[in-house]
Amino acid sequence: MASSNQDFSVGEHCDDSPSPPAKQSLWNKAYNLLTYTPKWARYDPADPPRFSMSLNVLFGFAGCFTVASLYYSHPILNILAAEFDVSYERASNIPTLAQAGYAVGLLFLCPLGDLFRRRVFVLSLVWFTGTVWIGLCVTRNFNAFLVLTFITAVTTVTPQLMLPLVGDLAPPHRRATALSIVVSGLLLGMLIARVLSGVVTQFVSWRVVYWIAFGLQYIILVLLWFFMPDYPPTNKSLNYFSMLWSIITIFFSNPILVQACLIGFFTSSTFTSYWTTLTFLLAEPPYSLPPLYIGLFALIGVGSMCFGPPYSRLVIDKFVPLFSVILGELICLTGITIGTYIGTFTLAGPVIEAVAIDIGLQTAQIANRSAIYGIRADARNRVNTAYMLSVFCGQLMGTAVGNYIFAEGGWIKSGSANVGFIGGALVICLLRGPWEKGWIGWRGGWGIRRRDLKKQEKKDEENGEVGQLERSAGNGEGSGESSDAEKTLHEKDKEGPEKRHSAPECSQERSSTAESALSGDARPVDETSVKDGKAVERPLEVAVGDTGQ
Repeated sequence: MASSNQDFSVGEHCDDSPSPPAKQSLWNKAYNLLTYTPKWARYDPADPPRFSMSLNVLFGFAGCFTVASLYYSHPILNILAAEFDVSYERASNIPTLAQAGYAVGLLFLCPLGDLFRRRVFVLSLVWFTGTVWIGLCVTRNFNAFLVLTFITAVTTVTPQLMLPLVGDLAPPHRRATALSIVVSGLLLGMLIARVLSGVVTQFVSWRVVYWIAFGLQYIILVLLWFFMPDYPPTNKSLNYFSMLWSIITIFFSNPILVQACLIGFFTSSTFTSYWTTLTFLLAEPPYSLPPLYIGLFALIGVGSMCFGPPYSRLVIDKFVPLFSVILGELICLTGITIGTYIGTFTLAGPVIEAVAIDIGLQTAQIANRSAIYGIRADARNRVNTAYMLSVFCGQLMGTAVGNYIFAEGGWIKSGSANVGFIGGALVICLLRGPWEKGWIGWRGGWGIRRRDLKKQEKKDEENGEVGQLERSAGNGEGSGESSDAEKTLHEKDKEGPEKRHSAPECSQERSSTAESALSGDARPVDETSVKDGKAVERPLEVAVGDTGQ
């Protein structure tokens, strides 16, 4: 990456006279700065980036306030209509175009995460979104506002590029926990945008809301520039059009993906249907709440966002994803049923429904993502595109159907439709078991505990044990005495090749790590004793973690 920032515009000269430095334009300087990777964020095959909790939280923060950009206009459409002197019907085109732009970005930009280096791609999109957003803050032309809303929505898909990266960086047995933090940030952004926009507009101006969003975009840009790790593309042979076509082939060749997409479609429809029709319920008798209080109602869902990470650590990471999906659907079904049939005469109904939908949807989404990211490591962005398109279509369907049924029959009928949507999701869950290899059935058993956990824990133990032994042996090489760790290593050699290679993946990883750590005249670990089945002295000049580098 560093080499890409060098200036190659100066030609080579036959004489030894120094060449005058080429003058770079402001655009070139900005591009070089944007694409430059700090030393600590560069990709090293011998030492791949580790997914720390701080980086996980940063991705969640970035996802929260990036997605929020799509929803700032929702509670202030009447204010925007008055500002631009247009009808409410024309003002409603603002969120419609935002959702349409987001769909375009999902389909045509997100798959590029499998072709490009995601660090540069994400930073470029964030920079472009933040810069174009200035137009939304200052324009006084409604048509220009609509066009800019669509353009910024197209490039607001960066969280959908970060989520597959989380799947690449996080270890499999902690993937659900890592994903839950980012997914919680996305759902939080959908809610906090409504609260922030409603409150700020009530006391200041809607333009202040948009300037705050502009500042947050550039804060995200700076933080990601400093801390987002570089990661190589997973595909270099595909072209853009064959990659788009592969989304369809991947979808129809993986039953897990089809099941997750259909569940996501029905479940997400209840979320948008509820939050859209809730405004009408609270604005009418017997509640007749003012817009500010309706906006603050979204704070109910903020607390439930904290449920995802601990639940993922304790449940989703230890059990099959389908178990958590079914549990999430049951939570949604319970809350929707209660809220639908008591919500017309007590606020307790909508409150219970809000909490249940947020918890249930979050649980199902995290579990679904944990399942589909295990399908193909080289196509996670395309897998994520297929899943998010189904979720997005479900959201559109929920908004359209919910509004129509509410206008025709009121709160109870629209809520009853949501009960039916969750029922459809549960049917799809029950059509295919967690260990079924085909499209329908429960072959493979009913067990809900993950079968790969013991293998993963044993692998982690062996990695830690052998690494500690080799470090101890390396530390004791300066003395003339044979350390206990070195004796233990020799005892392991005596076990023969069969036992020593019982975990070949771990052995290969340790070998490659040790070889990458060598420098100068240091010699690699001698493996002839293993190949011959005999225990012989082997040099321990260099051990993993004890190179002094």
